[in-house]
Amino acid sequence: MNGKKQNTGTIWIDPDDAPELDDEFFQRANEYQGDRLVKRGRPVGSGNKISTTVRFDADILDAFRSGGPGWQTRMNDVLRDWLIKHPGG
Repeated sequence: MNGKKQNTGTIWIDPDDAPELDDEFFQRANEYQGDRLVKRGRPVGSGNKISTTVRFDADILDAFRSGGPGWQTRMNDVLRDWLIKHPGG
């Protein structure tokens, strides 16, 4: 009969035998705020964005990317500003 085997965790008789809690342990650990588990990873988006493929000149992309993380948001903001200043496109 094949069934799921339950983990048989290590039983430490002496607390000094327990593994050291290093930086890696805390990086992998779950974080709680009160009783609420704080989710890891990218936060949920607004749902207002649409993924698309657009071709830009290399120097335009290089200029935005050179500003570091958030370059796509900055590019979106510039395009939005242009639309406001040029109603009707």
